[in-house]
Amino acid sequence: MKIDLLFSYQIIQNLHLNLFSPSHHTMFYMKVTFLGTNGWYDTATGNTCSVLVQSEKFDIIFDAGNGIAKADRYITQEKPVYLFLSHFHLDHIAGLHTLVKFKFRKGLTICGQPGTKEVLDSFVREPFTVPFAKLPYQVNFLELSEGEHPVPFQTECRWLVHPVPCFGYRLVIDNKTITYCTDTGFCRNAIILARNADLLITECGLLPGEQSPEWPHLNPENAIRIAQESDAKRLALMHFGAEVYKTQHDRAMVKKQFEPSFPGLVVASDDLCIEI
Repeated sequence: MKIDLLFSYQIIQNLHLNLFSPSHHTMFYMKVTFLGTNGWYDTATGNTCSVLVQSEKFDIIFDAGNGIAKADRYITQEKPVYLFLSHFHLDHIAGLHTLVKFKFRKGLTICGQPGTKEVLDSFVREPFTVPFAKLPYQVNFLELSEGEHPVPFQTECRWLVHPVPCFGYRLVIDNKTITYCTDTGFCRNAIILARNADLLITECGLLPGEQSPEWPHLNPENAIRIAQESDAKRLALMHFGAEVYKTQHDRAMVKKQFEPSFPGLVVASDDLCIEI
């Protein structure tokens, strides 16, 4: 009888462990890793722009500045990879020359504005770097018009305000909404893309109070205004102008000054990971 009771207790204990262990639950927390947070050029504060979003079924990367080279530190390379390019300034595509180091076993799909393939084929080629056709995995291009698209996850892209054509993106995946808007000045399309987003990732190319109408970028005040007017739940700032934000202390002062205006403000640095 004592043995039977002990055996029954062990069964109940094992059942409890199986039911309540982390592996039993399927809840997936999306992870966002800032691979590169500088605008214009690399400095000791960070690499140029790239952001990794790890969803349950896909690895998603926004922009391909030099920070993209660090993506394989965080992913298994076993999921399909989608790369969304905002525009073709070098601080957003220079890292494409590192694509040859990766082994994306389910391929890479590069998404961007009309004409993306033609522009990138002129850049990612010999004698500059290994061309797409010689990479050790399949590369596909998906050129998007302004509007909504099933990519295979819900994607919306709209034009931002910049000296060259530049897309902002809104992705809905795993019941979460992520908006990525850089490079841009303050504009209505950024607010539309960020509406009720779980996370708005945008830029901070300018110092507080600074304006640059001839080459539009955001200062902290205008980035917060976009988040507030769109009712975004969280705001992350990146693309810090390398020529004006020269140290991590400079960025920390932005958080100190402006977090009271937007509680939970994320002032990103390279390799910062957050969950949403």
